[in-house]
Amino acid sequence: MSDTSKTIWLIGASEGLGRVLAERLAHQGAHLILSARSADRLHSLAAELSNARAVPLDVTDPDAVRRAAIDAGDVDSVIYNAGAYEPMRATAWDSDAALAMCDVNFTGALRVLGEVVPKMVAKGQGEITLVGSLAGYRGLPAAIGYGASKAALVSLAETMRHDLKGTGVVVRLVNPGFIRTRLTEKNAFAMPMLMSPERAADHVMRALARRRFRCDFPAPFSWAIRLLAILPDWLVYRGR
Repeated sequence: MSDTSKTIWLIGASEGLGRVLAERLAHQGAHLILSARSADRLHSLAAELSNARAVPLDVTDPDAVRRAAIDAGDVDSVIYNAGAYEPMRATAWDSDAALAMCDVNFTGALRVLGEVVPKMVAKGQGEITLVGSLAGYRGLPAAIGYGASKAALVSLAETMRHDLKGTGVVVRLVNPGFIRTRLTEKNAFAMPMLMSPERAADHVMRALARRRFRCDFPAPFSWAIRLLAILPDWLVYRGR
């Protein structure tokens, strides 16, 4: 974003990548509205930053989303970074956990966007940045709920990019790989090119400074995932 005086609504701001982004954006002079479920962590962060205020929000609650959107007011940019994750295989299905992931990672984004996109279209300007995942490009093991919800978010961003062309509303899709957070601590497998939240924030900040649609990182892990996405099924599922 070239204009650091913009008002940015950052959803999923209290931990990990979101918290580092809030600190970086505040340092650049942005006016921040910070949202997350953890009210205590959120208010603590807002108190540390200049030009920031906390609007606690559970994106799974439609009424709460509407109230938060009213509280946020006329925003120039929305960054949707809310996320939920539980490693889960189809052989150990947990419907409640799978639905909860989808509700936060995808349906929550729909609720928020439904409140802000029409306003941005009406005034002919705005920025939407959706934080997806490289896991959204191909079905992966032990990703029931998470992979599907991130794939839906990728599709949503791509559709919005088509539909909002020429409206003045910029759409960005940011797809990180593994980031060292309390969520990835749940994984019992090796995570290639595991990044710190600070390193991931470097990539996101560069993406926010441009109008380019898609930002996948880190390379070359992202290249490998994109290659996997275009491989034929007989090769991907051989022996299964």
